[in-house]
Amino acid sequence: MASAVTFHDVSKRFGRFTALDRVGLTVEENTICGLLGRNGAGKTTAMQILTGQITASSGQVHVFGADPYENEELLTRVCFVTESQRYPDGYRVRHVLRAASWLYPNWDGDYVGSLLEDFGLPLNCPVKKLSRGMRSWLGVVVGLAARAPLTVFDEPYLGLDAVARQLFYDRLLADYVAHPRTVLLSTHLIDEVSDLVEQVVLLDSGQVLIDEAADTLRRRAVTVTGSAAAVEEFTRGHVRLHSEQVGSLARVTVEALGEAEHAGARALGLNLESVSLQQLMVRTTARRATPASAVGADATTKETR
Repeated sequence: MASAVTFHDVSKRFGRFTALDRVGLTVEENTICGLLGRNGAGKTTAMQILTGQITASSGQVHVFGADPYENEELLTRVCFVTESQRYPDGYRVRHVLRAASWLYPNWDGDYVGSLLEDFGLPLNCPVKKLSRGMRSWLGVVVGLAARAPLTVFDEPYLGLDAVARQLFYDRLLADYVAHPRTVLLSTHLIDEVSDLVEQVVLLDSGQVLIDEAADTLRRRAVTVTGSAAAVEEFTRGHVRLHSEQVGSLARVTVEALGEAEHAGARALGLNLESVSLQQLMVRTTARRATPASAVGADATTKETR
């Protein structure tokens, strides 16, 4: 499968601050990729580079095999939707949609109508008078109706309630199935998109911590629960992502176990629980920020008396 996005040893510095540090990643064509990470992890900087808004300080970035910076022809194949999008003064919703129809060759005007109806977005309303949620939905309408070969959503859900966010996910998935393209979705609501994304890229402090298929990640870790002594014995020698203890009961999250180890855990009376994608992301970044000695022991221990 051809690559839609590639980063080769990419760094971006703003003065003495390093936003991206030798990032390498590949997103294949016709894939929904979740770009995850805490605030300040480097997500927005990476998206600005791949959409041609800024250049990397070093390294190479290719979108469909070409450098995106000042590449007008290539950028007609890229749609970047961000919650902070600014529009000209005096623009109404219909002006935004008309301009988008000129920019994107695959624009589907018929689809726009149903998307506007979903959220009750009025065509003649001035953009500056829209609520935050309606401004977010306007960006969603542009991102979906553009059907750009590379569509990048930077926190598109801000201002949307849970019902509207789910509607966005449903619409995105249905249209992706009908019209495959590469979608890069940056979000903090990891559990909400865990069944949607096929690839997960986790950034932390400007570096890639995880770049794997979502199905692989879902099998990557397990939480072992039981008596503290049994859990300690069973998890000894494994990479611990998280550890907590309340009295004589302990819970330790470790990297994935083999079938034989699963059977061994059951024989010891231990419970094994799968770890959600969000828990894995949180515990991976927390482990990186915690001294190894603390992780190897009990990073969060609570004693009851």
